Amino acid sequence: MEITKVLPDDCISLIISLTSPRDACRMALLSHAFNSIADSNAVWQMFLPLDYIHIISNSSSPPSLLSLPKKDLYFSLCYHPILTHNGDMKFQLEKENGKKWYMVGAKALSIQWVDTPRHWTWISLPDSRVAKLKNVGRLEIKGKVKLSTLSSNTNYAAYFVFKLVRDRYGFRHTPVELDVSIEGTAAGEVHSVILDPPRNMPQQAKERADGWLEIEMGEFFNGFEDDKTVEFSLREDHDDQPKRGLIVQGIELRPKHNR
Repeated sequence: MEITKVLPDDCISLIISLTSPRDACRMALLSHAFNSIADSNAVWQMFLPLDYIHIISNSSSPPSLLSLPKKDLYFSLCYHPILTHNGDMKFQLEKENGKKWYMVGAKALSIQWVDTPRHWTWISLPDSRVAKLKNVGRLEIKGKVKLSTLSSNTNYAAYFVFKLVRDRYGFRHTPVELDVSIEGTAAGEVHSVILDPPRNMPQQAKERADGWLEIEMGEFFNGFEDDKTVEFSLREDHDDQPKRGLIVQGIELRPKHNR
């Protein structure tokens, strides 16, 4: 039996927009009457970030992306990240709630000696440039992002995204220190991880769907402090043991859902 409407379309649209993208998709299946409202631009505009026009306009994406119906635009941003900040960062939305994800690419990070050819080299991929470690004694990778860039009132985690090549060296027994903190607050908890643990130790990094590895660096809560930044770092500076074979894609910031 098809469900009929008893409220004006504007009221139904407002109610649906106060739920979630998943709920809106479910509402669209209730009846033909609800379908046109649940799929409308008025509803899906509310699920997009307030600054989505600015983000897309300052990306490498074609302007035609903004002409898509808002529902199509929403899911395009969920499944097809766009390049922003002169191609040094990637932006996408979390499908369940429209929260912002950002990948801070290697070019946007501060990597010690990255411009010295005997220490690092750059590799071009279809949608990014990654940094490959050739030889260093001490390792330091840092970055920061304005909190206003991210979704407010959201718990985030930072993830170091990397690969290790076959002839890697120096990461098997030497831990690196990871830290995430918000500018002007107490330093975050520094914890140590081994990027390339021996087989008799648990693997701390997880393989992603795209074939890269990721390891959580730490988490933070983004309130409404628009003028502050979140800072993140990876370092190993306790010895001068040679290290090589690390490929850095970047550091990804995405909402964390504690289970």
